[in-house]
Amino acid sequence: MNEKTHLLVLDDEKNYLLVLEALLTDAGYTVTALNDPETGLAFLEESEVDVIVTDMKMPKITGREVLEQVKKNWPHIPVLIMTAFGSIESAVEVMKYGAFDYITKPFSNDELLLSVHNAAELSRMHRQYRVLRENLEERYGMHQIIGKSRAIRETLGMVDRAAPSRSTVLISGESGTGKELVARAIHFSSPRNKGPFVSVNCMALNPGVLESELFGHEKGSFTGAVAMRRGRFEQAGGGTLFLDEIGELTPELQVKLLRVLQERRFERVGGTEEVEVDIRIVAATNKNLQEEVEKGSFREDLFYRLNVVHIALPPLRERREDIPLLVAHFVDKLARENGVTPKTFTPEALDYMTGYEWPGNIRQLQNVVERCLVLVSGDTIRVDDLPPELRDEEAQLKSAVDLLPVQLDLADTLERIEAALIRRALVRADFVQVKAAELLAISKSLLQYKLKKYNITGH
Repeated sequence: MNEKTHLLVLDDEKNYLLVLEALLTDAGYTVTALNDPETGLAFLEESEVDVIVTDMKMPKITGREVLEQVKKNWPHIPVLIMTAFGSIESAVEVMKYGAFDYITKPFSNDELLLSVHNAAELSRMHRQYRVLRENLEERYGMHQIIGKSRAIRETLGMVDRAAPSRSTVLISGESGTGKELVARAIHFSSPRNKGPFVSVNCMALNPGVLESELFGHEKGSFTGAVAMRRGRFEQAGGGTLFLDEIGELTPELQVKLLRVLQERRFERVGGTEEVEVDIRIVAATNKNLQEEVEKGSFREDLFYRLNVVHIALPPLRERREDIPLLVAHFVDKLARENGVTPKTFTPEALDYMTGYEWPGNIRQLQNVVERCLVLVSGDTIRVDDLPPELRDEEAQLKSAVDLLPVQLDLADTLERIEAALIRRALVRADFVQVKAAELLAISKSLLQYKLKKYNITGH
């Protein structure tokens, strides 16, 4: 028996209380025995209790009233009711109010211990579930969306405003930008956070399988349907359904999804009975759905139903100032997951990573960090340790040029770039001009001329 399981026993008969305390303590439980139910309810305010065993008939407060208070304020704690006045009517009454079990006095020790054991197991599962949910909230809460750039601050502001509502949300962005992470942040920041978050990738399944996956099916509706199966819409009841790659839905499934959005009801595959659902839908796509509507491949009415709140995620190349923060986050996270010592990226390596285009966005960045952590033997990750594509200087230059506006004063822009490169070289050389000149592959006298030209202090 788990010695950490804490039982609260309430009975106004002191002799019974002593017997129960001795029996349950001998069975390995931690027991708090009180003969005053008011004191017991006050005790619950201050202490962690796993299971409550209470007598039904007590002065001031009855066992049923204790049960009602517990269900209202501590619904996760199982309550066992004992009474010397057992009857079917009173058993039905307390079970209706949510009692875990009903035991009639006098009872056998084995009967009581079995019931307490079962209640303790239920309490343990509730505790594990709460820990799991806390971990999920920690993992997918908004503070896990890493960044300080204006683009990501605007995204977080949209999440913060959208989360409390029931509105459907459409998240758009390139692959790897973190659309599911944002969807989870919306869910765990919403009033539905105690309900399930159910995710479906609409591109991963063929249309026939996807229809059954979404709506469920009745027994015998197709070959292999040996039993009724609830689909993801039902599984997400009371919570959030995340439909990823929504632009891949067939026209037939678009019609069915439109009906669910409009009426919150549907039929399972092969069924005729309507099923009502209480869900919030968050959809995501890497396509421009407005263009898909214009091409005729996506229903206009469905697009407007989905596009109530639109959150556009920026690609990583448009939030480069967030890359060092993301790298630090992934180093810490992936080192723990892989059981390796965290490593440090040199400033030069971070420069290359910041300048890269990242066509695979955050997902690609995470993969690069993990590869370096696992394969690099030392404590420091240098430029030579990065994948070849990140060390392609032409790609680096193209990336930097792409950040500049198309219309600009070329001479002025080149001078500003030259001044910035000189300042960076001085910092890297600890303001030793000879070393800075070597980094720039120019003479010391030319460097000094440039310092004077751009009014840059050399220290």
